[in-house]
Amino acid sequence: MTSPTPSIQFFEGIYEELSNVSLRRKRSSGIRTVLMTFNSLKAIEKFNSFTKKYTNSMLLTDEEGVISVTPSSLKFVFSGPEGDELAKVKCEFEIEKEEHWDRFMRFMNRYAETNGMAYSEKETSTGSEDK
Repeated sequence: MTSPTPSIQFFEGIYEELSNVSLRRKRSSGIRTVLMTFNSLKAIEKFNSFTKKYTNSMLLTDEEGVISVTPSSLKFVFSGPEGDELAKVKCEFEIEKEEHWDRFMRFMNRYAETNGMAYSEKETSTGSEDK
């Protein structure tokens, strides 16, 4: 038996491709925020979403099973000369419990390895730049 390939779905059977992910932690509360960016959504191409069941959440699936995430924010960003071309979709959600964070990170590591993504630290400002 083979392990399922790590995948992301908003609609049952429509597998999305993650373009970027940003992980943050609020200093005051310790709550972690995940911002996933998709440069396109297969669910809205050719109206695919009309033929599939909406899951009411984002499903992250890997060899351990399914993580069901309810986004706190979903933003569609448009561009182009007419402003009607989908540039990207940003999906944000929070993770409060440490064990949920650990499980999410195991999923992300598998997803990144399968899809050729790499982790990098964001450079922080030293505050000495001229304004």
